[in-house]
Formats: sequence, C-alpha cells, structure tokens
Amino acid sequence: MINPRWQDAIVLLAGAGLVLSFAPFAYYPLAIIFTATLFYFWSKVTPARAAWLGFVFGLGQFGAGASWVYVSIHEFGFMPAPMAAFLVFLFVAYLSLFPAIAGWLQARVMKPGTCRLIFAAPVLLVLMEWMRGWLMTGFPWLNLGYSQSNSLLMNLAPLIGVYGMSLVVAILAALAASIIIWKGGLSRLLAIALFASMFFIGWAAGIVQFVEPAGKKIDIALLQGNVPLSEKWKPGASQQIISHYVALSRDVVNSSAIIVWPEGAVPDSWQHVSDWLAISLPRRQNGSMPDYLIGTIDTMPGGEYYNAAISISDSNTKPEANEIYRKQHLVPFGEFLPFKPILGWLIDYLKIPMSDFSSWQGVQPDIELSGWPVSVSICYEDAFGEELAKNVSGAAFLINVSEDAWFGDSLAPHQRLQMAQIRARESGRYFVRAANTGITAVINEKGEIISRLEQFTTGVLKASVVPIEGQTPYVRFGNSLFLALLIFWFLPVLYVRLKGGKRSLKC
Repeated sequence: MINPRWQDAIVLLAGAGLVLSFAPFAYYPLAIIFTATLFYFWSKVTPARAAWLGFVFGLGQFGAGASWVYVSIHEFGFMPAPMAAFLVFLFVAYLSLFPAIAGWLQARVMKPGTCRLIFAAPVLLVLMEWMRGWLMTGFPWLNLGYSQSNSLLMNLAPLIGVYGMSLVVAILAALAASIIIWKGGLSRLLAIALFASMFFIGWAAGIVQFVEPAGKKIDIALLQGNVPLSEKWKPGASQQIISHYVALSRDVVNSSAIIVWPEGAVPDSWQHVSDWLAISLPRRQNGSMPDYLIGTIDTMPGGEYYNAAISISDSNTKPEANEIYRKQHLVPFGEFLPFKPILGWLIDYLKIPMSDFSSWQGVQPDIELSGWPVSVSICYEDAFGEELAKNVSGAAFLINVSEDAWFGDSLAPHQRLQMAQIRARESGRYFVRAANTGITAVINEKGEIISRLEQFTTGVLKASVVPIEGQTPYVRFGNSLFLALLIFWFLPVLYVRLKGGKRSLKC
C-alpha cells in the first residue's frame, strides 16, 4: 500500500499532468491515464479520504490549467500580486470542490468493487463537471471531453456533446484502472474489450452525417488588429483604432463577402461614431459594400450598456434591432461584478475598463450576413455549448468575436480555440473566430482547424466558409442525451442501492 503522502503527491501531479491533454499540448491519451490514476486511488479508500484526493487532484488540474486567471487580474487588472495570488488560490480551491464532492459521493454510495469503480466514479465525476458548468454562472473549463478534439471520440460530439465525451473519457479511465486492479484474466479481457469498443463506437459515429452543404462557399475576412489593451481604452483612442481596422479592411474589401472585426474593435458606443464609421468603411471598386460584423458597445437610453456586435451593410449603415447581437453570458469580474454589495471593493483593484456590462435577456435572432443567417457569439459565450446550440438550428455558420488579450501569452487562448473546435463539431457548422490578439481561426464542420493566424500579430485571415443546413442530435436535444446516458450508466449502482442497500463486491 502506497503511503498516503505519496498518494497525495501522485494525485496532485496527475491533476497537473491532465492539463497536457488539452491544447496547446493536446496529448489526448493522457486524459485517460491521469484520470485513471485518480480512480485507482479512489477505488478502496473511505469517503473522507476520497474527497481529499479529489480536492488535491483539482488543485493540480485547475492550479495548472487555469493559471491564466492570475495573468488577467494581475497583469491587466493591475491587482497587487499577493492579493491576486490569494484570490486565484481561492478560485482554484472552489473549483477543486467539485472533484472532491465526486470522490466523497462515489465512496459513500458504494463499497469497493465493480460498481464503484466502473459505474459510480465516472458518473459522479462528470456529474460534478456538468454542475461546474452552470453553478454560479458556470466555469466550463478543462472538461475532460475537450481533450479529445483530435481523437476518434470527437465524432461523438454531434450526438452527446462535450459532457457526453467527458463521460466516455471517464469510463475509459475507469476501465484502464480496472485492468490494473483486477487479477482475474476474464475480467481483464472484458474490460479490454469494452475499452476498445468505445473507440470503435467513436469511429462508427463519424460515418453518420447529420448535416449537408446548403450553398456555395462564402469568402470571408477575419481581422486581427493586435491592439494593446493599454492603448485600446485610452480617451480619444477610438478613431485611431477604427482607422487601423479600416486600413486592414481596405486590403480585402474587393475579395470578401463578409468582413469581421473582433470584440471591442470599436471601443466606444457605436451610436457615438455611427456617422463617421459609415463614411469610413471601405467600399468595393464598384461602389458596393461587403457585409461588416463589428465588435463594439451598445448603449441604451437608461444608461445601461452591452458588449455587442453590429452588422453594417449596403442596405443599412445604421443597424436595426435585428442587426445587433448583445452578449448574454458575461464573464464574472471581467464584465460584471457578482455579489456587488459584498465584493464592491474589488473594483478599486480590478481596473478593467467597461467592467459593469448588462446582460441581454431573451431570444435574439440570427444576424443575416451575405444573405445567410449567422449565429453570433462574443468571447466567453462559446464555452457554453448548450446555450449556443439553442441558436444554431437555423444558422448557416457561426461567428465568434473575441478579445483574448486579457489572457496574455498563457494557455487560455489555446484552450478557447479547442472549445471552438468542439462547438463546430457539436453543431455541424463552420465556426469562425476573430480575436484582437489571436487566435483568429476558421474551423470546419468536423471541428478541424483549416486556417489560422499566429497570436500577437496584425493581419487578416482570408478564407471560405460553406453554409450548412440540418441539425445534429446535440443541436436538437442539447444535453438531454448526455444526461440520459449518465443515468443509464448509473443504473447498476441504483439497482444495488435499491435492492436493500447491499453494497457488495458482487456488483
């Protein structure tokens, strides 16, 4: 038996090592190996010990994988380093509670045995991952399913989404742990067969086509302005920044049907600059204008303001209500302050401009660009797959405008690009993203990155997107199929519990 201190060290390193399975490293088999390490140590300990091991695993996973939070609030929010480090620790500790609760529950509901290892542990770990994605506005980062963006399991995304992929990864991890733990030859052979069958199912799922092209390719240009945050929000900087994007647009105006400016490319209310913007936007040689999608700020008469994207075209140089998308899912502390009566003092330290946005409530129609309905999202919103799925059914493709400068040269922009790959595969749609400092990219309906710009460079990404029609099961049903699969895999545990509470090794 391994000494508890060594167990803690191994589990902590496993949690940190899990980050290597995500972008930019993308060693996706490690997601199975390191989760199997956690399950191995969970398999025979008490509920209290399992909770502690889950917490330690979370400290490694989120301490390494979400370290970019420190960059955001210290380097760009100008919070003093000791306070920033302390708040990041509290944040990581909060996230670590989810695997801790999963560990406690799986040991509480079942004694050591097959049910606990194969059925309880994977279900409860992923159940907590799902809850983390919506509780307290949600933080769906570093979900196990994201690690599989380059594996056969990616083909499951149109069916069961990223959480369903997480469940499959967790089941594979449990099977891997069981192969090590079980001594019997037949049990091991069954575990190996089931392990292999998961990848066969992933391969077979890739054969099924749920969507099809709806029209000819559309030429699109994505602008990466690389405007420093230190310059972006200076008083009077708007016109200079707009001129910068106008110059980039001029180079591609004759070859593009759609030109996309990133989040906050106009760092001012579009109402304040609409006349000047309409005059300045480049036109083609024949006098016509491509369709522009521009990240900006939308202000209301009551004083509230929204992080927005507006469409400007030949038919309307001042966008109407159906040509404005206002962000709905805001970033805590970056775009709004939760628990303001208690945490209001943080505003003095988080010197982030425009950090008290309003969240738009209600359904917003797709924005029409180049004659096609397009589902628009802003930055962090593309981390919430089920929310995007609600707006995808009638859209021809997806556009996300982002400001990733807040993350600096950290893991976050790469992790966000990987999330976008999953969103594209879930929806069966091309997904394009224009980000101020990168990573600007075009992703096809299979989740493959077909072109991109390097970070921290100024440039224009020219590409073609194919409009798509049809609905994947994930778009149609959201997380319902994942939750049904979660319950199905938990049935053996429920059966044993309901049959007189006998938590035996025979399960």
